[in-house]
Amino acid sequence: MYVQAKLSAYTETGQAKLSIEVPKQRSYTGPRPVIPCSLADTPCATLGVRGVVNRLNATLGTSRTSHKLHTILEDFIERNYDFGTAYALLRPVWNTENSGNIQDELRRREEQDREHRQNALEGKPFAIPLLRPRRVWDLCSNHVVPSWIAYGRPTPISHAWVDEKDRADVLTPINGKEWPVPIPKDADLNLIRIEMLNLGAEYAWLDVLCLRQKGGPREDLHVEEWRLDVPTIGGVYKPVYEHEKAVVIYLNGLGRPLRLKDGDLDSNRNWFRRAWTLQEAGHQCIIASHMPDGPMHAQWIDGRNYETALLTRFHEELNSVPRGTNHIFATLAEMQKRVSTNLVDRVAGLAFPLRPYTIPAYHESESLEDAWTALVNAMDSEMRAHLLFVYPGVGLGCKKWRPTWDQVMKQPLPEDVDDLLAHVLHGDKTDEDWFYGYCIEKGHVQGFDVGSAEGRDQCGELVVKAADGIVHTFKIHVTH
Repeated sequence: MYVQAKLSAYTETGQAKLSIEVPKQRSYTGPRPVIPCSLADTPCATLGVRGVVNRLNATLGTSRTSHKLHTILEDFIERNYDFGTAYALLRPVWNTENSGNIQDELRRREEQDREHRQNALEGKPFAIPLLRPRRVWDLCSNHVVPSWIAYGRPTPISHAWVDEKDRADVLTPINGKEWPVPIPKDADLNLIRIEMLNLGAEYAWLDVLCLRQKGGPREDLHVEEWRLDVPTIGGVYKPVYEHEKAVVIYLNGLGRPLRLKDGDLDSNRNWFRRAWTLQEAGHQCIIASHMPDGPMHAQWIDGRNYETALLTRFHEELNSVPRGTNHIFATLAEMQKRVSTNLVDRVAGLAFPLRPYTIPAYHESESLEDAWTALVNAMDSEMRAHLLFVYPGVGLGCKKWRPTWDQVMKQPLPEDVDDLLAHVLHGDKTDEDWFYGYCIEKGHVQGFDVGSAEGRDQCGELVVKAADGIVHTFKIHVTH
């Protein structure tokens, strides 16, 4: 049985409790079996096998003996693991009776994860939705660990990166110092950990910690990992086959107190303006780091407006955030308003909202049109049908039936149509597309105006004879 655990901002960061602006970042007391970072960062070799077991028992409220765990803990010591890593690996399987079975279970999970990643890289259908993120942040051990260690999905964290001049690259034992972690200069990962624990999370996913960033001793892995990890970020926020976790959103930068000042909502760094955050807002959202006197606690003054125009606009933006939609043109229209550091990220950020059966690999240097073509080819066939039947213009690229990236980002988009009951399928080997659905086998088009002004809709009629011999006439118009 787990004992009641406590963490405080003072023990974790040295900062006085009342100097911490965000109340939920000051301390944690609860049932999660958390350990202080001072213990997490202690090498297993310093504690010895018996010392590691004693601390595991004290934390987890058990009484296991060291001789049954001697082999696996000696292996941890040989690998130079610290206590936090050992704790993160053993906690989920701690109640396994046979210590030999613990190692077998860890190997089984690791092999299963490796198989899923290989299937995803090979583009096998349905491999992507099943794919877990490569790493998760174990909040109990305060360490980043492979996701196959944990059961269930992590709680995803959404934030917009602050400007480069306002952030610092931090080397931290939380991710084993594998790469410098870019965070706001006035934020602290240990305080974010406390807040996430107070919000009920055991595991979390945070891009700067769990997605390999540039720099570090294994920079050679950066491009390789990003091919798969970047396009599948959306699955962390909107898992297909598992219960969706509430998304924790930092609207004012990671870990920073939520405050509003003039110009914030117009900044390209604002959360509402970033391309990646389009796919991150789930049906359940928790706004983090809010203050008792902050914008989340503002009251209406007339049932609709707030005390200032800035507050009113903030809440309008918050209430209009897309929280999962099957409407392709509404999604594309929302992306038109957003920006990204790498232009191709705007395409990649649409992957999960447009429901592909598999997801193209991510390449930072890929052209926008190539990235868009790859996404359309992998897109759900019903979504492609909307591009064929609802988009009003001729495609200006290699395919006339659907618009180019430039068209969907720079031209007005039509209203979405529900229940189209049509599909456009794609053959990867032949690069051919074909329609599957209801069709009129034979008809006569007549009455179009000859020589109409360019850009003006043309009106006419479609005449169809039904199987019973009755003739039906439909008014039609074309925009091209």
